[in-house]
Amino acid sequence: MEKRRNFTPEQKAKIVLEVLREEKTLNEVAAMYEVHPNQLSRWKAEFLNNAGRVFSKETDEVEKVKQSYEKEKDELLKQIGKLSYEVSWLKKKSGLL
Repeated sequence: MEKRRNFTPEQKAKIVLEVLREEKTLNEVAAMYEVHPNQLSRWKAEFLNNAGRVFSKETDEVEKVKQSYEKEKDELLKQIGKLSYEVSWLKKKSGLL
């Protein structure tokens, strides 16, 4: 059984941009990347429908939430490390280890 090929979003964008340049036909690009022309048409439509998101403020908000999450996660990991160290130190001092 043959495994499906997965394209990263970056690869899809590169292929769609090549289609949009119109230097080659859709079928030529599809043959070059071994993708069905219908799939390329769907990627192109999705790309064009979502192109406005690039300039929207939603992406900035999502990025802020992501950074906030990462910062909170780092702080919690530091706290876990500190508490783990304290627990092991207390066990050692109390003679439980």
